[in-house]
Amino acid sequence: MFAQVIVDIVHENVAGSAAHPRTFSYRVPPDMKLSVGQRVEGPFGRLIKEGVVLGFSEDCDVPPEKLRDIRAPLEDYPAILPCLLALAKRMAEDSHCPLAETLRLMLPAEMRGGRVQVKSQPVAQLAIPQEDVDEAVFKQGRSQKRRMLLNLLRDGEIHTVADLKLLVREPMEALRQLADASLVHLTQQEVLRRPGGNTPAEPVVDPVLTPFQQEVLDVVMPDMAEGRGRFLLHGVTGSGKTEVFIRLVREVLRQGRAAMILVPEIALTPQMVSWFRARFGAVAAVLHSRLSAGERFDEWRRIRRGEARVVIGARSAVFAPCENLGLIVVDEEHETTYLSDRHPRYDARDVAAWRCENEGATLLLASATPSILSFAKARRGDYTLLEMPCRVGSRPMPEVTVVDMRREIENGNRSVFSGLLTAKLRECMKRGEQAMLLMNRRGYNSFVSCRSCGLTMKCPNCDVALTYHIAGGDGRLHCHYCGHVADTPSKCPECASRYIRFFGAGTQKVEEELKKLFPEVNVVRMDVDTTSGKEGHAKLLDEFRSGRARILVGTQMIAKGLDFPKVTLVGVVAADMTLNLPDYRSRERTFQLLTQVAGRAGRGLIPGQVIIQTYKPEDEIITASAKQDYRAFFQMEFERRRTALYPPFTILARLLVESPSPAAAQRMAMALHTRCQTLLESHPLWKKRVLMMLLDQPSVKVLRGKTRWHVMFKLLVHPQTEEFVAALTEMAREDAEGADVYFEYNPTTMM
Repeated sequence: MFAQVIVDIVHENVAGSAAHPRTFSYRVPPDMKLSVGQRVEGPFGRLIKEGVVLGFSEDCDVPPEKLRDIRAPLEDYPAILPCLLALAKRMAEDSHCPLAETLRLMLPAEMRGGRVQVKSQPVAQLAIPQEDVDEAVFKQGRSQKRRMLLNLLRDGEIHTVADLKLLVREPMEALRQLADASLVHLTQQEVLRRPGGNTPAEPVVDPVLTPFQQEVLDVVMPDMAEGRGRFLLHGVTGSGKTEVFIRLVREVLRQGRAAMILVPEIALTPQMVSWFRARFGAVAAVLHSRLSAGERFDEWRRIRRGEARVVIGARSAVFAPCENLGLIVVDEEHETTYLSDRHPRYDARDVAAWRCENEGATLLLASATPSILSFAKARRGDYTLLEMPCRVGSRPMPEVTVVDMRREIENGNRSVFSGLLTAKLRECMKRGEQAMLLMNRRGYNSFVSCRSCGLTMKCPNCDVALTYHIAGGDGRLHCHYCGHVADTPSKCPECASRYIRFFGAGTQKVEEELKKLFPEVNVVRMDVDTTSGKEGHAKLLDEFRSGRARILVGTQMIAKGLDFPKVTLVGVVAADMTLNLPDYRSRERTFQLLTQVAGRAGRGLIPGQVIIQTYKPEDEIITASAKQDYRAFFQMEFERRRTALYPPFTILARLLVESPSPAAAQRMAMALHTRCQTLLESHPLWKKRVLMMLLDQPSVKVLRGKTRWHVMFKLLVHPQTEEFVAALTEMAREDAEGADVYFEYNPTTMM
């Protein structure tokens, strides 16, 4: 028997192309049992390499003297299920990359190369009948330690050596002696590393469903029973979408199938895990990048073995090895974090849709502010639109007030807080309630500039301004792209002037101002700087949820999904921040961010208030956000995109070039531009579908030490466009001397 193995090397000379993956034939030793999808190791040149079995044959055209044996399987089961093997092949074709590269997405990274192992601990168990224990104890003579251990093991149960150590000092040697005498079994027992804590002791009682929740369930469940259905759930913040997910998951489990809940932010995972573990116990597993290697490996194995049939996680959890999948929920489906910007690039929402279609499962996208593209698909009939327009318990939506910060400055207020927000914060603290403040920029000041010559302190590796950080006594300038850190100059490096000034504000400055206003109140700040540790998000959220902290300051990570019943006030410190970005989606993202963060207020029994501070109160996006009127926003933005020919009416794409050499980057971009022109001239039908082709530099011209150029395209939605896109993708995969080339299809940002 011969096995066709794809070797875990992504170079095209070894892995082949997406259309024609290159496999290598190996002999299967007679006593070795293997399956398709199983990981194996074998000789490859002078090395021992890992690979995945793609198939078997009884004949082989490789000369016998060149054939080599598979050394061993790496697991005693197929690590990659047939459905995930098919998914990897499809993704390789779509991304025009080697299959070996997409297969890596299907496994925890640490499994490759044996970088993580099964954790075990020594355990002991009585090896003789219980009625013989007294005689065995008597025969131990003066060894008090062995006598104690035999008495402790008398119950016949398995005891960990760690537990025995609590009662008997240094028991290991005595246990070995008892094992040598065949009185005790001394073995190793697997220990599962469980993230997110244990299941709550008290079971949670199901709340009474609202009429809208019941209506959604009545529509989805019949399709779910048939293994079909594509739904978009538009429910306002606080309408009880999570309870709908829980009831659907319960029904899926009753059918003997598995379910998957995707969330956009790791910050939301602990909260979602706690809710699902409270209802489903150990059957719920969690997967995300902040887990330790061992935790991720063990959770993956629990899912693969069928012990965990509910998977909760961020983007990469969409590749979880669930068998008999019945449901995938994509919560906060509008979030761009579902898009991976690393090669091979993928959109977890598209992967979820494909898995549902291929595996006979139901797909449910959910958001209070659905993406323009998803809502347009629902209106077109691609998804069944479900709506929950009211909050649970008929609680009112929060009252929103927009504050014109231009008037505040005219009145002499130079603080980051308006007079109204300060007053409302005082009232909130006096009543013993909680508040959340959104400032979507971390650091202390947004940039540092010379008032004399106008120089802005920029990162030497990136074409962006450095941000001043003061937390922890740092007092230095940081780049939020590459991590470069520099000392704050006392005089201008350009003109030697000492008129160095700090402009703008970030989360650190907001936190400092709050501590001046409320020295007796505990303030928690939540941004990338404070959540870098393994349990960073969970610890800060627990501090706030417990009430030990009364004010939570954070970036966009606090804006969605979090549920704190004691929060009655939400303040948006700078609502214009995302509105002015050079991106056609900046209006949509601003509306989503403001609406989502406003939805954190008034989720308990006390009505909520929201203060939005802006320098453009008349802007139609700010106005729509204040009214929390999604349909009005959608109609306005949909028409704007129709007029300007932006997605979903067109496709935006680009060939992005990056190189440490500015000349090489420009040279490669110009060559690509010329090749594209030639390609379109030779394919007149493709050329008809191209509305725009532009050679330019992105707004961030240098990033992490690499100069950037791009060839941008605006394309009509048409089958012939897909042919041109495939050609561009192949172009990006070719070797580029001195530069890296990436193809991006409707990228998350054009910056």
